[in-house]
Amino acid sequence: MGVPCLRAGALEHNMKKKLLVGLLIFFALFLSFVYLFLPFKGKDLVVNKLKFLTGRDVALGHINYIPPFKFKIDNLNIQGLFKADSILISPGIEGLFSGKFLCNEINFINPEIICEKKLPVKTESAAADLLISPAKTVISTTGRKNNGLNFMFRRITVSNGKIDIIDLTAGPEEGVKITIKDISLNLTNIHKMPLSVISNFDFKGSIPWEKGRNEGVIAAHGWIDLFKKDINAVLKIEGIDGVYLSPYYSSWIDIHKARIEYAKLDFISNIHGLNNNVSAQCHLELSDIVFKPRLPEETQEKEEKIMHTVLDIFKSADQGKVSVDFTFKTKMDRPEFGFQIIKGALEDKIANSKKSSRQLTEDIILLPASILQGAVKSAADISKAVIDGSFAVGNEFKKALQASFKK
Repeated sequence: MGVPCLRAGALEHNMKKKLLVGLLIFFALFLSFVYLFLPFKGKDLVVNKLKFLTGRDVALGHINYIPPFKFKIDNLNIQGLFKADSILISPGIEGLFSGKFLCNEINFINPEIICEKKLPVKTESAAADLLISPAKTVISTTGRKNNGLNFMFRRITVSNGKIDIIDLTAGPEEGVKITIKDISLNLTNIHKMPLSVISNFDFKGSIPWEKGRNEGVIAAHGWIDLFKKDINAVLKIEGIDGVYLSPYYSSWIDIHKARIEYAKLDFISNIHGLNNNVSAQCHLELSDIVFKPRLPEETQEKEEKIMHTVLDIFKSADQGKVSVDFTFKTKMDRPEFGFQIIKGALEDKIANSKKSSRQLTEDIILLPASILQGAVKSAADISKAVIDGSFAVGNEFKKALQASFKK
């Protein structure tokens, strides 16, 4: 009885040994093939695939194999869209047998992304009504089919990254350019697969404004489930240059006539989403503002008077702070944010403040008679919410004042 058992055990041991040797030979041949293939054909293969996917010209320096199982791409440049000094890729070996693209880690070193925003028709209110959403690059998809490839990156890291957002719909002909530099990103378990996976992320960067201004700081962290479309995250932006972004709200605030030289804002948003429905609770606060000095012979224009009045309203309503809290709702698969949301929140706060109502009434009474007689030509000069929520001096006075705004 003992001899057959020993023979069976020896046979099983030999089978395992042969299987292990076979796998080692297979991987040795595979790695040898990769090592020999990449210098000659790998570069052309990657370039042609990226051209097909993006519809752009693609240039690539070198592709190198780093034992035991890592690849390095140097000097990748997708025209007008993306470039990077180097990309380190560590594929998941198990993906070879599952038909899925699995990557243990991919590290982008000095990458630069260019996002361009365009609108087919530009209107006068385009800057104020613009929806800020992820910039989309128009790519022709004629003759292309979605192969439905499932993929997962267990970890994605970015070192010293840069994003240029060029918005041609706002401001002068060249548009508004917002740069985020010094980007560091750590993202885990990002995927395109039919399963629920929690993806954690940690993002940091800085925003250079005009020369001579302090840089802004942006940070975001949290988690996201792409399959269930759930999210829980915090976004912070400190040191926003309000003057630099003025083209977005120039239709309802003229910062030049208001003599605003510098305005610094801080923003924080707590983002919660479930089943694609996202609610963002936001806090925007003015941390510093500087007005251009006036010469003794210069008079204070109505826009500057109104701006000082509104600032005093906010300070009196919120213990000296100039801030606004608001919540907006959007979709996770199509996030949108408009400056009109902020405008509405500001108007609501003014309209709902009893203190601001009394103060604005007194200040408007002190305005020059020429203004009360019709120099203010539209409700946009002070905003409808300010008017409706501010006058409590008698119906006749209110009617007369509103009539002057209709001229």
